[in-house]
Amino acid sequence: MFNCLLTGVGGQGTVLLSRLIGAAAIAKGYNVRGTETIGMAQRGGSVVSHVRMNNGEIYSPLIPPEGADVLLAFEPAEAVRALPFLKDSGEIITLNRAVRPVSSALKGDYDASALIDFLREKVERLTVVDGEDLIRRCGNAKTVNVALLGAAVARELLPFTMDEAERTLRERLPEKYLEMNLHALHAGADTISADTISADITSEDLPC
Repeated sequence: MFNCLLTGVGGQGTVLLSRLIGAAAIAKGYNVRGTETIGMAQRGGSVVSHVRMNNGEIYSPLIPPEGADVLLAFEPAEAVRALPFLKDSGEIITLNRAVRPVSSALKGDYDASALIDFLREKVERLTVVDGEDLIRRCGNAKTVNVALLGAAVARELLPFTMDEAERTLRERLPEKYLEMNLHALHAGADTISADTISADITSEDLPC
């Protein structure tokens, strides 16, 4: 069983990204199940998507605590919130760009850099992507979800290649949005370099 958890706030494209990952995995022949848990606000509330893939039966769409192989986070506070789901051997890719969720708006601001420092203390395999730089590379903040997909594929954290990810985008996205998202996919991949990676992952960590 391979488990991928995605987390962000409403409006960041978390659900679409989970659908794209699931579709690419199905195209590779995996059985896939997934679901979402959505917070109190459609836009601005916490959103968590579960994607599970296997060659055999999958009895629940929900990833259990300490069950996620990969955590993809659009926002550092949501990465910290979802940390109990990560395996000891799991890896996180997170953007460092803070987006104030509803809870922050109600209780005051928070320090995104402190949350990143906390993740670095707690997680052995952590890749932090500069969110502002990623938006500049993409040219459109609405495609950052696909850029995060590109980063995960470049890190070899998902069981499909960049070409297979591209094929999924071509099959699943409306034509008028396709080129900007293909650009974002490669922009995300380009952010992955020796200086952004804090630990390596091997093909043995992927589903067989």
